Amino acid sequence: MKRLALLVLAAPLALLAACGGTTPPAETPAAPAPSVTQTTEAPPAAPSTADAIVFAAASMNAVFPDIAEAKYSFDGSSGLVDQLKGGAPADVFASADKKNMDNAVAEGLMDGDPVMFATNYLVLVTPADNPAGITGFDASLDGTKLVICAPDVPCGAATVKAAEANNLTLTPVSEEAKVTDVLGKVTAGEADAGLVYATDATGAGDKVKVFDVPGAKEDPNTYWIGKVKGAPMPEQADAFIAAIMGAEGQAKLAEFGFGAPQ
Repeated sequence: MKRLALLVLAAPLALLAACGGTTPPAETPAAPAPSVTQTTEAPPAAPSTADAIVFAAASMNAVFPDIAEAKYSFDGSSGLVDQLKGGAPADVFASADKKNMDNAVAEGLMDGDPVMFATNYLVLVTPADNPAGITGFDASLDGTKLVICAPDVPCGAATVKAAEANNLTLTPVSEEAKVTDVLGKVTAGEADAGLVYATDATGAGDKVKVFDVPGAKEDPNTYWIGKVKGAPMPEQADAFIAAIMGAEGQAKLAEFGFGAPQ
């Protein structure tokens, strides 16, 4: 009887032990947090300058197209101001001197304050073989076929200043509206000598012989650029000016022989 009681008591204990030893079900792993991909929007592209109408001094005709694409009109600075006064559409005006830019500002043609972007100075050039035997910016110019810029354009105003500073009386056979026209007559052999910018002489290479103009390098022409009031393409005008004033634009100007803004 005692044995039976022990057996009866052991049965429930064995059942409890069996239940207590059961391995609990494994927990379901938590789902990974969804990944978040951050996207950075690219900055808007700078406006193209291709449709900008740029009125620029003739001495810029080689370098500006190397800096930025645009619709260019190259001429003497005073002639460009006259065109702007007459209502010719333009987005940017670049002058080869401060006088003509000041004139444009005074006439209410500019939007905001123009900025200086380069400098340049006069030199004397002759054909490479120098048939008149000119020795420099001196009395050897007397009686020669000398070509200069008209006094109302920057290269002409600089010529007048240089002649006065060096006590010379010049007797040109022709006064041109653009410095490129002066250079063209010299390289074509139509003139014995001409006064042009150093950059124009550099561009002519071995077609010309170059003489310094005393004092010209120390008192250079300053070049100015600004947005024209009522510009048809104002954003492109801003982009063009930024290209000229930027590091790459300034490096290209230096490559062509222009001095840095003062």
